[in-house]
Amino acid sequence: MSLKYTAIRAMFEALWLSRLPGLVRTLSSARGVIFTLHRVLPETPPDFSPNAILQIEPAFLDYVIERLRDLGVDIVSLDEAIARLAAPAKTRPFAVLTFDDAYKDNLHYALPILERHAAPFTLYVPTALVDGTGDVWWQAIEDITAANNRIAIADEPAPRDALTTAEKQAAYDALYWRMRQMPEPDRVALLHRFAADHGFDLAAHCRELIMDWAELATIAANPLCSIGAHTVHHYELAKLPPDEAREEMQRSAEIIGTRLGTRPAHLSYPIGGPASAGEREFAAARELGFASAVTTRPGGLYPHHAQTLHALPRVSLNGLFQNRRYVDVFATGALFTWLGKIGA
Repeated sequence: MSLKYTAIRAMFEALWLSRLPGLVRTLSSARGVIFTLHRVLPETPPDFSPNAILQIEPAFLDYVIERLRDLGVDIVSLDEAIARLAAPAKTRPFAVLTFDDAYKDNLHYALPILERHAAPFTLYVPTALVDGTGDVWWQAIEDITAANNRIAIADEPAPRDALTTAEKQAAYDALYWRMRQMPEPDRVALLHRFAADHGFDLAAHCRELIMDWAELATIAANPLCSIGAHTVHHYELAKLPPDEAREEMQRSAEIIGTRLGTRPAHLSYPIGGPASAGEREFAAARELGFASAVTTRPGGLYPHHAQTLHALPRVSLNGLFQNRRYVDVFATGALFTWLGKIGA
């Protein structure tokens, strides 16, 4: 675990021991929190698993829902959350469950738990991935690195050793951050060259991980589910020219509307941090008619967010923090607003 996550874990422990989260929830003006989730899987990730932060176990999701309700937190839809933000007086605290990327495991492992608890949720869909023509690139470079003891990265003078967990992590980090800093067409080209050099089928990988349209229709038909847009190709919108960024948002909503019969009212910005979506994207989402759009900037929801519905913060249910006693901390959005301000 990195020094950053070690420090955050220590902070979670201190907050839990202090019983401060309960007091903050009572006294804070925060009204609720939106949770970011990705994958729900029963398997424990291997030692080399840089994307383990995106994965929680079904039992943890089950406990999160139970504990939130024990704390007096209502689990509501995004539409209900927006209505509560606009209400003149504070109502009961609330939480919204949102899942990004339309992983198959959301259907197989998360949905039965959500149904058992009658817990509403939003599923944000990147349409090219559902088509099977997109790339789950962050997981692909992990899986390629995990399967090989030597990693060849284009333009590097020599292959990297990737025998140990540390060597694999170093190779992954080098490639991941190089890709994050590239224009999207260059990133896609580098990914496809990397996959080809290691005999990896990106299309089959996407099809293995992401729901197809029939599976998506199954989960979308559930009355607990709201489908949201997550662009077409899951590109970082801030790295695109303005017209391409708008097209990614608008086209994804149109495709979902055609495929599932209802145009999504809500949007999630891919990756969603400050480098991926900013004021330009927030304005475009508003102009395109979305009722809300979520980031991954940490924080709770306050009355003032009723005026900035296209830049909503979320709190990640991070797979490295699947400790039951931390759920009281996760439920306290005001703490994450504070952590966001200090750059945690």
